[in-house]
Amino acid sequence: MLTRALSVERAPWGNMYEFNITFSTTAVGVYLLLLALKKNVRWLGLFLTTSVLLDLGLAVTVLYTESDQLVPALHSYWLYIHVSTAILCGAVFYVGAVGVILYLFKDSYEGKLAGGGKPGGFATSVMERLPAAASLDKFAYRVNAAVFPLWTFTIIAGAIWAGDAWGRYWGWDPKEVWSFITWVAYACYLHARATAGWKGRKAAYLALIAFGCWLFNYYGVNIFVSGKHSYADVGLGALGAVGF
Repeated sequence: MLTRALSVERAPWGNMYEFNITFSTTAVGVYLLLLALKKNVRWLGLFLTTSVLLDLGLAVTVLYTESDQLVPALHSYWLYIHVSTAILCGAVFYVGAVGVILYLFKDSYEGKLAGGGKPGGFATSVMERLPAAASLDKFAYRVNAAVFPLWTFTIIAGAIWAGDAWGRYWGWDPKEVWSFITWVAYACYLHARATAGWKGRKAAYLALIAFGCWLFNYYGVNIFVSGKHSYADVGLGALGAVGF
């Protein structure tokens, strides 16, 4: 990420390759920050590192784009405000999604034990090292709840930037629509947890749907849907790489 930034003499947020390497760096940074704050998240390391390596593999094989300058629409101080917050939100949402997936596996494992089953093998060794399912569920909720206000700010900042760049705050562009859909999905998840008392698997499925919306907003909309936030093949502009 640093060498790309030095080669283009700007923040490395100009296309999907640059966004992926920054996203991976930020996700690992979030994990290390939690460790520095004395949070018991060492169990997350193996799963986070594995998926980050896969993401970097995708970046260098499929999404790689040669160093180049930004398109004119991206020359704005909003690039540093909007894109940086969107990257951080995506990384934290990702950490929360890993927690949700591990919760589902751990919950199934505990259910088998409660039913008298005796699972064995490598999977059992991994499950035994994870916190209790209830703890994983609480971890995922707290992570998603903590970053949701920042995602709200990201969308607002994107709207302000759109007003400066295109003369309108909202234009029903696919990226704008899916950013809002992602916001609604996470809002439903948090609302269900806070007011309806949803916990466990029902809430976990909602959280995965919300993260699925975020993934489609990034990969699906950027690659398969054209709009104002698309600039060129997989070398999409930073506006297309993240929230707005």
